Amino acid sequence: MMPTNEKTYTTAARFMLHGGDYNPDQWLDHPEILAEDLKLMKLSGSNTFSLGIFAWSTLEPEEGQFHFEWLDSIIDNIASIGGRVILATPSGARPAWMSQKYPEVLRVNESRVQQLHGGRHNHCFTSPVYREKTAKMNRMLAERYGKHPALLMWHISNEYGGECHCDKCQDAFRSWLKVKYADDLKALNDSWWGPFWSHTFSDWSQIESPSPIGENMVHGLNLDWKRFVTDQTISFFENEVTAIKELTPDIPITTNFMADTHDLIPFQSLDYSKFAKHLDVISWDAYPAWHNDWETTANLAMKVGFINDLYRSLKQQPFLLMESTPSAVNWHKVNKAKRPGMHLLSSMQMVAHGSDSILYFQWRKSRGSSEKFHGAVVDHDNSAENRVFKEVSKVGETLGKLSQVVGTNRPADVAILYDWENNWALDHAQGYGSETKSYPQTLQEHYRTFWEQDIPVDVITKEQDFSGYKLLVVPMLYLASERTIARLKRFVADGGTVVMTYISGIVNEYDLTYLGGWHQDLRDVFGINPVETDTLYPSDRNAVHYGGRSYELTDYATVLENHSADVVGTYEQDFYAETPAVTSNRYEKGEAYYIGGRLEEQFHRDFYQGLIRELSLQPVFPIAHGPGVSVQVRQDAAQDYAFVMNFTEQEQTVSIDAKAKDLVTGEDLSGELALAKYEVRILAVNG
Repeated sequence: MMPTNEKTYTTAARFMLHGGDYNPDQWLDHPEILAEDLKLMKLSGSNTFSLGIFAWSTLEPEEGQFHFEWLDSIIDNIASIGGRVILATPSGARPAWMSQKYPEVLRVNESRVQQLHGGRHNHCFTSPVYREKTAKMNRMLAERYGKHPALLMWHISNEYGGECHCDKCQDAFRSWLKVKYADDLKALNDSWWGPFWSHTFSDWSQIESPSPIGENMVHGLNLDWKRFVTDQTISFFENEVTAIKELTPDIPITTNFMADTHDLIPFQSLDYSKFAKHLDVISWDAYPAWHNDWETTANLAMKVGFINDLYRSLKQQPFLLMESTPSAVNWHKVNKAKRPGMHLLSSMQMVAHGSDSILYFQWRKSRGSSEKFHGAVVDHDNSAENRVFKEVSKVGETLGKLSQVVGTNRPADVAILYDWENNWALDHAQGYGSETKSYPQTLQEHYRTFWEQDIPVDVITKEQDFSGYKLLVVPMLYLASERTIARLKRFVADGGTVVMTYISGIVNEYDLTYLGGWHQDLRDVFGINPVETDTLYPSDRNAVHYGGRSYELTDYATVLENHSADVVGTYEQDFYAETPAVTSNRYEKGEAYYIGGRLEEQFHRDFYQGLIRELSLQPVFPIAHGPGVSVQVRQDAAQDYAFVMNFTEQEQTVSIDAKAKDLVTGEDLSGELALAKYEVRILAVNG
């Protein structure tokens, strides 16, 4: 739970950042375009630009031939209009000369095939040559621009991801394993359950990374490889920032995190809970598929809120939206433009959940190659009169009136536990349903009611402090170490309320099942013992009777042996009909709930509504409204800042039971307020 009376400024700016990725290196032969950019920047209300992200071939067109004069000019020009710069290191896309001369920088895929030069993010994180080259480039950037008054932040590389299986990475993986297992090969074999299929290793050199043409069924190996990839990526990152930290210790550092776009779930390839510890500021790239044909606008907005609350909670401070699109992208299956009003609404949702920026990819559309039709502030028509530019300008105007919101936080009494390692282990688990595990999506379903009820939520990781929360929700925590179990037990014993679900507490951190079944501490806390998990076909149906009504059950049902819990819900069908499905158990000062099956959306609403009443969970600023309207609040010592957002295609009426001031229009508001389709109002209320 964050304090309400402190602001946390993540950069030297005391204003909302607005602008985005600017690629002047594509336009150096068009000085008239560069001059026009400065005029359009001012017209759009933009103030901050990310430079140099993919500019290595312009900065160093041949090995050892460096050209910074163009970047000098661009940074000075931005400074001349009062703008600020987020300066990137260019490691995300290396020049062709490097791949040609030093092929070791090229990645090798899991089938052990070396990749050709091309694309981006296809470099080996272990390569000594690439580490040397990036470190040299970054030192030169820090020496040249570290004291420039326009420099606001360092943007390290771009969207780290992927993995390499080359010989150097295999050696690094083995060295990593030797450290983890204290040079004890028996400890590794025990942790990976080596005798299975005669997979006991007799020498470290026999260990290879998982591969479709080799070993990929040793789950402990798979899990440790994923951990290694995260650690090796962080190691490469740390190599990138050595000179930057040395020469510019007061300039904050970030790199842009990601999310899966179609399902809008956290990026899975890296454990961001580990990576976050190495950053000064969390930033991420948000590209929701607004106006899609598989869900409502409000449902997608709920998912965006979940990702925002996860990335904000990683450091418990405001974050930055590093990339977004003013309209369409070029890589969805259908690249639909944002409808009028959606750009302002979706931008303000980011701010409402804790962002101190709205930044875009990209400032100006490329003329050629794959991103020439990706959305941008400036289109090929170079006009300030088209719809998209005008909507961007409206966002800039709105952000200009929100400076007092910068640095404010979002305290919460509710936390949902998300764990990247758990998702990796569950994905590899060859049980349950191959297509229905859906761990991140399940967490979003448990998040939904709180979002609909305007109750703030922190989406936290297993290392974070539980003690400040009234309610901790732990769905599908398949992988739960003894340490995590002990922390959950202490949380409940000290008076907290925890909710756990089916497929939780099954394996330890080595992906080994617990001997004797469910861990004794969990049996004590929950007063039950899960003895069997029934996995349902898509056509199968069951139901749970809870609170006087029946709720549909799909996918999973846990057969429970009750020891001391109160049975508050029972199964209606199958061989476990009339047995416990939902339980509640008093443990010392707290309460532990267990939900045995995957239940419909309405169950979560009714179940969590009961806990909301029981625990006196309240919205920060109560506003009565109907479905599809979201009210999210940021706070400082003096005021609450309420973002009232209509994520529906119809006009909605809300009721404000207090005196509030609209920060954009200056109006004093109270009573009923009509919100048009996609409209957002930003209110200040004395805290």
